[in-house]
Amino acid sequence: MFNWMGRQAGGREHAGGADAVQTVTGGLRSLYLRKVLPLEEAYRFHEFHSPALEDADFENKPMILLVGQYSTGKTTFIRYLLEQDFPGMRIGPEPTTDSFIAVMYGETEGNTPGNALVVDPKKPFRKLSRFGNAFLNRFMCSQLPNQVLKSISIIDSPGILSGEKQRISRGYDFCQVLQWFAERVDRIILLFDAHKLDISDEFSEAIKAFRGQDDKIRVVLNKADQVDTQQLMRVYGALMWSLGKVINTPEVLRVYIGSFWAQPLQNTDNRRLFEAETQDLFRDIQSLPQKAAVRKLNDLIKRARLAKVHAYIISYLKKEMPNVFGKENKKRELIIRLPEIYLQLQREYQISAGDFPEVKAMQEQLENYDFSKFHSLKPKLIEAVDHMLTSKIASLMSLVTQEEMSMPTQMVQGGAFDGTTEGPFNQGYGEGAKEGADEEEWVVAKDKPIYDELFYTLSPINGKITGVSAKKEMVTSKLPNSVLGRIWKLADCDGDGMLDEEEFALAKHLIKIKLDGYELPNSLPHHLVPPSHRKSLPKAD
Repeated sequence: MFNWMGRQAGGREHAGGADAVQTVTGGLRSLYLRKVLPLEEAYRFHEFHSPALEDADFENKPMILLVGQYSTGKTTFIRYLLEQDFPGMRIGPEPTTDSFIAVMYGETEGNTPGNALVVDPKKPFRKLSRFGNAFLNRFMCSQLPNQVLKSISIIDSPGILSGEKQRISRGYDFCQVLQWFAERVDRIILLFDAHKLDISDEFSEAIKAFRGQDDKIRVVLNKADQVDTQQLMRVYGALMWSLGKVINTPEVLRVYIGSFWAQPLQNTDNRRLFEAETQDLFRDIQSLPQKAAVRKLNDLIKRARLAKVHAYIISYLKKEMPNVFGKENKKRELIIRLPEIYLQLQREYQISAGDFPEVKAMQEQLENYDFSKFHSLKPKLIEAVDHMLTSKIASLMSLVTQEEMSMPTQMVQGGAFDGTTEGPFNQGYGEGAKEGADEEEWVVAKDKPIYDELFYTLSPINGKITGVSAKKEMVTSKLPNSVLGRIWKLADCDGDGMLDEEEFALAKHLIKIKLDGYELPNSLPHHLVPPSHRKSLPKAD
């Protein structure tokens, strides 16, 4: 077994790319097998909560789970990222995707059906076999040689309909499957259509299945180009109101607004907003490979804490059972009293209420067990997990940080991710402070005659105005002093505390940039330096 502690103590050399990932992966796997798994097995954790983790769970690429009601653009979103079709893809206004499709990298294009997929030890899906043929017949892996998929895998889920019939006709527990994926993926993207914001009963239940995975959830408001600015504002507000009723967290979910398909925008009024939102979402997705080790570490910690709580619950129920008579009556009483038992265990072991499983689900599962066959509390197993959480995890986190610094930055590449950085079409190119970067003429010159008229009304002395005079004009922009101070620092190229006519024109140009909604540069780009000052200033990076 991989001894990550030994390697660290022995003066480990900096590992490159794959070796570094294996180091952390080996450490996580070792901790799970030695510390957490024995506790899980002793108290039947896998029967109540989640199957045991396997090697593929630690080694798999970051995964993204797409969830949404039918026709919100989930499959189209995948095609937009990949910039190509994938095997098994079907797109239409009606509910077309009726299966879970794992879109993964492969040297050749092809499909692997669910029954074959769950016996492949190299794929992290073996434990899905417990959901039976009804699910496996609706599960497949679509493989293709796409560069995006070298870094991430994407799980497309069936479109969610409303009504009781949809739940019954699936033949498997849809929410349980989503919960299984949620525990193992790096991102959960909830897609909404700007024209269909209602959250059906099944969609509401699906979102609730992500309880405890709130940090992974992102929301995409798709097809936003089909409404105008005023309607979009109302749609966004309605979406946040609907989500607030389903997701009971004090934090506001991050919502990305855009039109995620490769078709012309129907309404271009919000083009800049869509571009900025797309870039933010892409940066979030592109960072997943770099943060994969931290995510797996975080998930292991959550799993270990739940395993501890589960052990306390099971051992308490065992302790309360009579030796001979009245077992069934006592069992019923304990199940009814489970909320009280939770409170008692919270006080006794100083455990947060958020670490406990949902009461109702636990009560339903306990109906099927003989409490007298549960194990009593084994302090050594609890101590092993406590030691892992207080000591080993901190060491491993330090190792993760070291290796992130030593590894080259891992980013998702290919497909739409490259399209937003090619040529002059990357975000902000030719706009704001970047305007005029490719032009020979100073970009400020086109408005300089207007700025010169203002300059000479401020009574310059020897061709320059003082800070007091400049302030009178600059504060008319109504920008806060902190922003105007930055503009002054950028515009005063020679640092003499005064502005000549070119520096004043530059200050007015920077004010215009800020008023137009763009960010100011940290240092003055070379193309914005006034021509008479260019010899005295080095080129900005």
